[in-house]
Amino acid sequence: MSNFKIGIIGAGWIAGKMANTLKQMDGVEAYAIASRSLEKAQAFADEFGVRKAYGSYDEMLDDAGVDMVYIATPHSHHYQQALMCIEHGKPVLCEKAFTMNARQASRVLDLAKQKGVFVAEAIWTRYMPLSVQLVDLVRNGAIGRPSLITANLGYPMLGKERLMKPELAGGALLDVGVYPLNFAAMLFGDKIEKTISTCTKLETGVDAQASITQIFDDGKMATLNCSMLAHTDRMGVVSGDGGCIVVDNINNPQHLTVENKDFKIVAEYDAPKQISGYEYQVTAAIEAIRDGKIETPFMPHSEILRMMRMMDALRGEWGIKYPGE
Repeated sequence: MSNFKIGIIGAGWIAGKMANTLKQMDGVEAYAIASRSLEKAQAFADEFGVRKAYGSYDEMLDDAGVDMVYIATPHSHHYQQALMCIEHGKPVLCEKAFTMNARQASRVLDLAKQKGVFVAEAIWTRYMPLSVQLVDLVRNGAIGRPSLITANLGYPMLGKERLMKPELAGGALLDVGVYPLNFAAMLFGDKIEKTISTCTKLETGVDAQASITQIFDDGKMATLNCSMLAHTDRMGVVSGDGGCIVVDNINNPQHLTVENKDFKIVAEYDAPKQISGYEYQVTAAIEAIRDGKIETPFMPHSEILRMMRMMDALRGEWGIKYPGE
């Protein structure tokens, strides 16, 4: 079977991380890069050994050799670029947050269904083997009856222009808040009865840091924090009546520690050796595409839309709107 060829839209840091990952995967090729400037695309291609460089997205999407497109631009650009890919019949793996809001996400997913084109969100933690193992441990009673989650993620990121600007769908929620929200969703599901939240804002009007408490229909609770101001411990803890599981880094979990009621460590689990962690979402997407599916069970369309609606509701509560909404 010939190499599965991936085209990348956007030539920033995250695109470079993906290109570097693809280079080390078997049966996959970082085949093409498209940027708004041919010079930038060519420089990226030279640096990461990508075969083709394009100075326009349309040109790359017209290339019959492209088997899937990875979108690695700011959140504000995902909507138009995903639609463009689907119209060209190209499967899409789109960086998180999937779009700027649920209305955009719904339109993208509807078009994908209509055209029969695969689309997935590249929320990498959903695809990781250790994430799958964590969910299995909780479901199989490793900590008894689970009832409480605490999780947080934050990095000092005030220097990043895309996070400061409302027109680029900036703020902590869509960039880092999406991880604690997904962490809770993987473990406790979708039956949320009530959400209580608060945030602080930057002068530009975007959310700087936030605290979100979710109460589920069976009494479970999740308390989630995100920040673009603070260097946090990135910890996730799921607790039950028989103990707790500590996750060392919810943004790229490498180690799980299971403690019993006496605070004694009873089990530890390590992630398998990884290239970057991005390889799992690529593999899942390729498997689904080869099976003729338009979504992956790791992050189904219904869950993409639910997470976007959740973030819309939080922004609504905080009075944050992006231009054009």
